[in-house]
Amino acid sequence: MFSSSTVSTLLRQCTISWSSTIVPVRSKNYLNRPRLRNPVWFVKKTRTLHNEQFTEDNKAFLSEVKRETILTAAQRGQSTLLKLAHGDESSPPVQWAPGLKRTGVIAKKIGQYPLWTKDGQKIRTTLLQIIDNEVVKYIPPEDYRPAQEPRQSRNWRKSYGCLLVGAEHGDPSLFTKEYAGLFRDSGVLPKKHLCRFIVSPEAQLPAGTPLTVSHFRVGDYVDVRGHTVDRGFQGVVKRHGFKGMPKSHGVTKTHRRPGNIGAGGNKARVWPGTRLPGHMGNRWRVLRGLRILRINPQYNVMWVMGSNVAGSTNGIVYIYDTILPLRKHGSKGGPAGSPPFPTALEPLPANSGDVWLEELHDFRKLSITYSNAGGE
Repeated sequence: MFSSSTVSTLLRQCTISWSSTIVPVRSKNYLNRPRLRNPVWFVKKTRTLHNEQFTEDNKAFLSEVKRETILTAAQRGQSTLLKLAHGDESSPPVQWAPGLKRTGVIAKKIGQYPLWTKDGQKIRTTLLQIIDNEVVKYIPPEDYRPAQEPRQSRNWRKSYGCLLVGAEHGDPSLFTKEYAGLFRDSGVLPKKHLCRFIVSPEAQLPAGTPLTVSHFRVGDYVDVRGHTVDRGFQGVVKRHGFKGMPKSHGVTKTHRRPGNIGAGGNKARVWPGTRLPGHMGNRWRVLRGLRILRINPQYNVMWVMGSNVAGSTNGIVYIYDTILPLRKHGSKGGPAGSPPFPTALEPLPANSGDVWLEELHDFRKLSITYSNAGGE
């Protein structure tokens, strides 16, 4: 028999060894729950519409004013690019260097399309269109404070600023006064979509600078962030791909159920991350390392490799320079040369035609040629 002191020592050792074990957490999807409602401080975008009793002539006049305003804004953006391209003696243009972070763009997912290489291999691609991207505001590092302080403290050696970018012109009469006030100091028309991009201080851009598809080049690798389609509450068959129970041999009303989840053993509970029925979709997902295969400067469309970009058709996605160490600029496996920094100061002409990757087959060229060797 053991004494009471010996028993207490053994229990203490067992307790310490149990507390030092690692709890098997299968995934952390529960940390990425969707925001079902906006916070109280969120600025409302749209206002309540009323019947203004406009005549047809008044509506035509307002449409003409809106069109001229948009054209004036486009010309202002081109003049801003010309000023950046020439620069001044006091602030010469900054050259790109590894480690500098450029801004991203806001695009719309407009569909999928196949491309073929010169040896006949089929590639599935996704078309992303950059619509009316303009810089709204730049916040320097000393004034910008992200929402999570610990995330900023890890990058205390590098100070990053914030660039507010808007996309897709909107009717100013459809927005609230508070939302339209966000664009008052920048001189940019109110946009339907806004996004903040963390950039290096060297990559700052003045307000009103347009961002086009020339911000990227054919052969570059990008990361695309999109919002998955909201499927609502779904079972394990559709949500996780379970095959379900047998359809016969005495199975009763459990054909599409998950079955035993194996909660016995150490603790009889549901382990975090267990695949169970729940809300499907409505999550932010990032697809990294997508290569740009084709660019159309006329409509600001790019073809990126892959057909699994998150989001539905006509959904909004955000495009960044990739962070993969073997595919980003300056790495051994990344694209050659430096990217346009801080953006393309001389965009590609709209009538220049599409720019294709060298390995792809251009359908404007012949694929088969016949030689008249026999003189026939």
